[in-house]
Amino acid sequence: MLSVKELKDGNEFYFKQVFEQYHQKLYFFILNKTKSEYITEEVVQMAFTKLWQCRQTLQEEYTISTQLFRIATTTLIDYLRKYNNKEAITGRLDGVNIEKGVDSTNEKMSGAELQKRISEAVNDLPPVRKQVFEMSREQGMSYREIAETLSVSSRTVETHIYKALKQIKKHII
Repeated sequence: MLSVKELKDGNEFYFKQVFEQYHQKLYFFILNKTKSEYITEEVVQMAFTKLWQCRQTLQEEYTISTQLFRIATTTLIDYLRKYNNKEAITGRLDGVNIEKGVDSTNEKMSGAELQKRISEAVNDLPPVRKQVFEMSREQGMSYREIAETLSVSSRTVETHIYKALKQIKKHII
C-alpha cells in the first residue's frame, strides 16, 4: 500500500512508484473526459508535477489516488478555462460544465487537421523551446529531468513549455 507520508518526506523512488502505478489509470481517466491525447498528456504531466511540488500539503487521511485524481480534475478544469477553445480541441466533455464560445470553424476542425497544425506550430518554435517541448512531450521527460539535461532551472523549462503551448495555441486557432 502506497503511503502519503513517504511522498511527503520527498522520497523520489517512492514518487516514481506512484507515477508507475497511477500514470496509466490517470491517463485513461482524463482521456475519457477530453477525447484528446494532447490535452490528456498535458494534464497528466501537470498533475504529477503538482503532486510532487505540493507534496508537503498532502493529507495523510486521504489515499494518494484520491488526492492525485482530485489534483488532475482541478488541473483539467484550470487547463480548459485557460485555453478558451476547449470545445474545438476536446469535443464534448462529459461531466465538466464549461461555457461555450468557440469559433464554428474550430469546431469543425478534424483530428488530422489539428495534429497537422500542432506539428507545424512545433516546427515553428525557436530551437531551444522546441527541444524542451519535444523532450517533455515526445520523450516523456519531467521538467526536472529536462532542466538537469540542459543545465537550466526547472522554472526555465516551465517557462519554455508555457510559451510553447501559448504559441501552439495561437497557431491552431
